[in-house]
Amino acid sequence: MKPGRLLIAAVLLAGLSGALWWSNKSEAAKAAKPPADASPKILSLKDDDIRQIEIKKRDGTDTIVKKDDAGKWSITAPKPLGADQASVNAVASAATSISAERVVDEHPADLASYGLSPAADEVIFTMKDGKTNKLLIGDSTPAGSNVYAMTAGDPKLYTMSSFNKDSFDKSWKDLRDKRLMTFDQDKISRVELNARHQDMEFGKVNQNEWQILKPKPMRADAFQVDDLVRKLSGAQMDTTVSDEDAKKIAASWGSATPVAIAKVTDASGTQTLEVRKSKDDYLAKSSVVEGVQKVTKDLGEGVDKSVDDFRNKKLFDFGFTDPTRIEFKDGGKLRTFEKSGDKWMSNGAQMDNTSIQAFIDKLRDLTATKFVDSGFTTPALEITVVSNDGKRTEHVQIAENGIAKRNDEASLYMLDANAVKDLRNSADDVKAPPPSTNKK
Repeated sequence: MKPGRLLIAAVLLAGLSGALWWSNKSEAAKAAKPPADASPKILSLKDDDIRQIEIKKRDGTDTIVKKDDAGKWSITAPKPLGADQASVNAVASAATSISAERVVDEHPADLASYGLSPAADEVIFTMKDGKTNKLLIGDSTPAGSNVYAMTAGDPKLYTMSSFNKDSFDKSWKDLRDKRLMTFDQDKISRVELNARHQDMEFGKVNQNEWQILKPKPMRADAFQVDDLVRKLSGAQMDTTVSDEDAKKIAASWGSATPVAIAKVTDASGTQTLEVRKSKDDYLAKSSVVEGVQKVTKDLGEGVDKSVDDFRNKKLFDFGFTDPTRIEFKDGGKLRTFEKSGDKWMSNGAQMDNTSIQAFIDKLRDLTATKFVDSGFTTPALEITVVSNDGKRTEHVQIAENGIAKRNDEASLYMLDANAVKDLRNSADDVKAPPPSTNKK
């Protein structure tokens, strides 16, 4: 190629490369720049860095919440109180991204006309570096769907969604811990219930089992005791009650009828909740928070119990685990079933799995209709069930009148006559599997 043409080609290539570089740079700049119609950001904070939130209300009491080194929030003003961690975290989270609907004025002259002097809500966020960020929330716009807003250090007047205002328009009542009992459910060791009917005490055997300790040692229905614990843990004050109604509630405490006193002990100590009834309302006093609180009917009825409500009415404890050995004695007839692998055997013969499973279900379903103090006579049925890999052995005797007893327990269980009849029939139905019908 001639030198002249080579030079021209080199110049053209350099020009094309330059144009491509400029085009790529221009596109990158456009991509980094927000679109013209994007909503401007009013505030964008990192919630993990927020250490204090102060909410000043135009027509209310100022509220201050602080986060400690462990990340736990507490209310410090208007008075020291425990904080609802989820509620305060929701306020902090709302500050991570607040977008404006539009810019109303670059330099507004009269802030009072927008409800910003003073602001309806002034929210001050103190960060871990000590710096503060202030959000001013004013009145609603004429349409009512948005509110006026500004931030300290920015002269612009914005409108933002009323939803954002709702996130910050909180008082200490909204942010306080509303629980009447603050025990750790995973670390409970004992529950006491001094009810109208009788005094009771429950001890935790393991993570899933309870034992009735008072009025005397008895098997407990773990579900019923756990339900009591859940109701006590979920007891909350009603922060919507007006100050005037709160005074009336407190005044009615003295004449209210005592229902129960519940005491819960965990690793940190014992907490108490006393419940009374005034006409149709249930009231409570807690050792955790001051004052008389109105509580739900569900809680009131949940502590108004007798010990029989918490007793285990099931005759057998093997539950939904499969037994490995069953001895069933009906009068002079004794049948023994033992599991070997996935087969059930009796006297060396394999049993039909469907029929023996039906029999096991009948044993599992045996439930007392009530508890009695006497009436047990000569046992007509004697049943021994081995389960839990041989670690649990249960022995039950049932008299002809349907009264049953477990092992050496003093408790007596009244069974439904039809349930006993069905159990006997089910035991008789356990047979060897039918011969194979497959033809060669």
